[in-house]
Amino acid sequence: MIMKTEAERNDVTERAHDDQPKLHLCTVCHKQFRRKGHLNAHSYRHTGVKLFPCTQCEKRFSCQMSLHEHMNIHTTKYRCTECGRCCRTSSALTVHRRVHSGEKPFECTACNKRFRTSHDLVIHSRIHSGEKPYNCHLCEKVFSVSSALHVHMRVHTGDKPYVCSVCGKRFTRSGDLGTHSRTHSGEKLYKCYVCEKAFVVSSHLYRHLRVHTGKKL
Repeated sequence: MIMKTEAERNDVTERAHDDQPKLHLCTVCHKQFRRKGHLNAHSYRHTGVKLFPCTQCEKRFSCQMSLHEHMNIHTTKYRCTECGRCCRTSSALTVHRRVHSGEKPFECTACNKRFRTSHDLVIHSRIHSGEKPYNCHLCEKVFSVSSALHVHMRVHTGDKPYVCSVCGKRFTRSGDLGTHSRTHSGEKLYKCYVCEKAFVVSSHLYRHLRVHTGKKL
């Protein structure tokens, strides 16, 4: 689950019931904020600049508030009594506890699927509406969630924050690093259901399956 910074929690774009004026607009993704300081903190997400390093791990952050919240992970301030996980904020801990309780208080009116957070419900509802409110101002690609736009912007900024601890190769997405890491560990997660041959990446398995199906390579 992706935790939100204070700036993101003060984003009023998706809060239709909020009567306060929407004064500060991000010109990249069109999110709106009540305070200019929150907009400024949010804007660093699009530049790829991360000036604030964590002294306990290798993570870096684009604003000091994000770093401040992250440091709670290294303490027991917001610690789950069920599994020992430490969260960034009290609200994040409240949401996390629903993993153990099974509580899903937010229901989709279109398909009745239930969610742990209102944010997850908002994102899900776009499957039904087709809404993609986040557009890249450089290439005009559109996305249904802001995090996807944030990752996409690295194509333009060249930011590759995920580093292989073995060979130093850098990646844009954490999933790409995870796949690459298996080339060092030899772990093969993708197994052929016909002959049980295993592969490091899913694309190699799909290519292998053509041997059994007779499709041309």
